[in-house]
Amino acid sequence: MDVSRIRALRGPNLWSRHTAIQAIVTCEGGEVAIANLPNFEARLRERFPELGDLIPSDHLDTVSMAHALEFAALGLQAQAGCPVTFSRTAQTVDQGVYQVVVEYTEEDVGRLAFERAEQLCLAALNDTPFDLDAVLKEMRDLDEDIRLGPSTGAIVSAALARGIPIRRLTQGSLVQFGWGSRQKRIQAAETSLTSAIGEAIAQDKELTKKLLHASGVAVPIGRPVDDEDDAWAAAQEIGLPVVVKPQDGNQGKGISVNLTSEEQVRRAYRVAISGHDWRLLVIGDKLIAAARRDPPLVIGDGTHTVRELVDIVNSDPRRSDGHATSLTKIRFDEIALARLEEQGLTADTVPGRGVRVVLRNNANLSTGGTATDVTDDVHPELAAAAVAAAQTVGLDIAGIDVVCDTMYKPLEEQGGGIVEVNAAPGLRMHLDPSFGKGRAVGEAIVGMMFPDGPDGKPDNARIPVVAIAGTNGKTTTSRLIGRIFEANGLRVGMTSTDGIYIEGRRIDTGDCSGPRSARNVLMHPDVDAAVFETARGGVLREGLGFDMCDVAVITNIGLGDHLGLNYITTVDELAVVKRVIVENVAPTGTAVLNAADPVVAAMAHHCHGDVIFFARDRMNPVLATHRHPAGQHPAHPQRQHRLPGRQRHGRHRHRLGTWLSLGSHRARPGQFRQRCGDGPRPLQRLRLQGRHADRRLRPQPRRHPGPRRRHRQHARRAPLGGDQRRRRPPRRRHPPANRNPRRRLRRRHSLPGRLPARP
Repeated sequence: MDVSRIRALRGPNLWSRHTAIQAIVTCEGGEVAIANLPNFEARLRERFPELGDLIPSDHLDTVSMAHALEFAALGLQAQAGCPVTFSRTAQTVDQGVYQVVVEYTEEDVGRLAFERAEQLCLAALNDTPFDLDAVLKEMRDLDEDIRLGPSTGAIVSAALARGIPIRRLTQGSLVQFGWGSRQKRIQAAETSLTSAIGEAIAQDKELTKKLLHASGVAVPIGRPVDDEDDAWAAAQEIGLPVVVKPQDGNQGKGISVNLTSEEQVRRAYRVAISGHDWRLLVIGDKLIAAARRDPPLVIGDGTHTVRELVDIVNSDPRRSDGHATSLTKIRFDEIALARLEEQGLTADTVPGRGVRVVLRNNANLSTGGTATDVTDDVHPELAAAAVAAAQTVGLDIAGIDVVCDTMYKPLEEQGGGIVEVNAAPGLRMHLDPSFGKGRAVGEAIVGMMFPDGPDGKPDNARIPVVAIAGTNGKTTTSRLIGRIFEANGLRVGMTSTDGIYIEGRRIDTGDCSGPRSARNVLMHPDVDAAVFETARGGVLREGLGFDMCDVAVITNIGLGDHLGLNYITTVDELAVVKRVIVENVAPTGTAVLNAADPVVAAMAHHCHGDVIFFARDRMNPVLATHRHPAGQHPAHPQRQHRLPGRQRHGRHRHRLGTWLSLGSHRARPGQFRQRCGDGPRPLQRLRLQGRHADRRLRPQPRRHPGPRRRHRQHARRAPLGGDQRRRRPPRRRHPPANRNPRRRLRRRHSLPGRLPARP
């Protein structure tokens, strides 16, 4: 078995809407059917017991080594914790050559799964060992390193649920939300709206304290110190207990609380242990969540030592070494040993049953602490103080650290205060607290970044996207549609086979009809509308550069082009590739299809939005079927469809197909107004009533009189003698008043006024 030409399909593709890894697999001899390989499946399941049933997607193909590779790659990712479900193996026109497609969530993990699945199949074939546990650990570690953290992941999930397109810009946490001029970006809990000055203020604790005090926000009394002696002197001035914290820091590093002796103060200054009691999350002008943070601790059982109790707590699957899970493992280091010494304990001490052993003075989750949700318990005045603190510093998202006894009272009544304002706060404790219910923090951040529109509908941060595919006329149609956008005052980004254009200026040359060019246009901040010429090669190579489009135009398929490349050998197979943009039309979008091409017309059944047909011949059978008496399409009887205009003859007839596709694209009521400059007038808006009210536009080339019309014109102008001229009789525009059937019957009989007897 040979695996070659591994590709990453990073967008909707020929196989599915999922991101996937595609590879060409060549099987030789008995590998074409594993039934011909003695005990192969048994050895494969012995090395990978969790492997599912080896059943092809069509339930008809013979199971080959390529199918075994497919299911092994999918199963390894699933066992490593990746939420993947889709896979497919298809035989090509070449004997023993298959295309294997497996879904992935992280590209690097998907590629690694393919490599390890190949090793697994070869180990089963050659009866050699395979270390499954080591492979799964390798994949889990890689997935944890490169996937988004819990804070960024929660915001991204909320954006996807709202229909906002996303693009991860780096291997870190920098993510783009939206397209073109409507895009915004986040990095962890920082947004493109976060003030850099506000972050600088939040890092300076003394400056933050001065600003909060000037704004009337309760803050604890204190001053900066230079050394241990000065720290003890300041503690005596303030009065015990005190808090020691660095003047510049984040994530609670270097902070200790409830210090009641000189030794504790000096040790806190040297060791810089961290922690706070309460964390309030402010997003915009609202308090979204609040949590009580408890320091890492263990509870004695009278049997195990402190060290053993820590190991038992760290075995919780919710705890890990990083920030990928809801909890972090407790660190048993010098700080923990120093805290045990304060309690008169050591690492080998066996605490009594029910005895609480605190291992740190801080309560940060990053050092093993726990969190309890208290959002519903926060006093309104305390919540208002937290919002005021965030606005005073100038942060749109802020974590407010509070030292007080309870959340039920205002800070002034209990002698508490705000000790720190944090930029880019961690969200784990609010998303998945140790105790209590999680809060919709991601949804709140997305709602702040993209508020609802005036009509109350949620903003999805999308710009109009039009995709054009076909055999002929793609570039011309792209330019015409782009010109319509420009005429309506929109800044257009366009890709075609001759370059990338932004506002009419070419920024890149060459064939730019692939997905990379489309993604570059959608990332440009000066684009209000995008028009993409979509070539077959880019779809096969990498998928689409967008998740869905508003309008998909298929000009024609005809006899096809470039057949034989990438195992596309027939017109029907080529049509499936071109059909990808139709399958990914938004539910509120439209597919514009050539009714004169049967292959294109058949794509209507694969569109999730509306369908518009165009053709030169008004009596085209597809158009006739489309013009149902109730205005419904047989494939989608619940939808109302707009009809393209009637045929027009003249000197622009050779471009009528392009005008029709363009007119169909514009036939969305109220979306565009016609302005075509000095050139021919291809379209004209109509104002119709009654059952034709949906027919807003029709093709209208500049008229050129035909021979019959010229003959009639000359005949009307020919003199008939004197000043008399031949005039056409006036056209009756209204029905005559004598359309009463009884009056007509009277005229037919000899006796006026008498009607024949009724049968």
